[in-house]
Amino acid sequence: MHLTFSRLAPGHKTLPLGWPCLRRAGVLALLAWAGWAWADVYSEVNDKITAGQFPAAQALISRHLEKQPTDPQMRLMQSQIQRAQGETAKAQATLEALTQEFPELPEPYNNLAVIYAGQQRYDTALIALNQAVRARPDYVLALENLGDVHVALARQSYRQAQAVSPLSPLVSLRLDSKIQLLGPVLQTAKP
Repeated sequence: MHLTFSRLAPGHKTLPLGWPCLRRAGVLALLAWAGWAWADVYSEVNDKITAGQFPAAQALISRHLEKQPTDPQMRLMQSQIQRAQGETAKAQATLEALTQEFPELPEPYNNLAVIYAGQQRYDTALIALNQAVRARPDYVLALENLGDVHVALARQSYRQAQAVSPLSPLVSLRLDSKIQLLGPVLQTAKP
């Protein structure tokens, strides 16, 4: 199974989500001039992550977080670096903290689900993805990942039924028909 981690798109321009009171108050014009500076550091970090230049990206993140330690976008990118470098526990802790501090953001929930699914904790991944979709119902990436987790859970259930009743032709028939129907998604999923 292949779930997808949330990332900022190259050239993504956004206001700092670390200032939710201003964003909610609609003071976009006031911050528009400063938005370019923030967006530039996000783009630069994103470009370095995309290029695999993790130490350089981490240096930029560290400098930025010294000034704005609660910036959720920068911390989300930090979790991407942590995960890419095999520091899954750190990435998970970073994302869990983000979900506590910014429950309205869907990306940390989505990325937690990717980590949980990688650990074959599909029930926990399902909960996280449902939170992501609740936060933003049109979040396509989370919806796609939700479908993949449902498929993994279905496969897991059929495998459990097959283990309990290995001679049952109905279980084998259902599992085989689902594999044919969903093909590559089920075949690439790990049991």
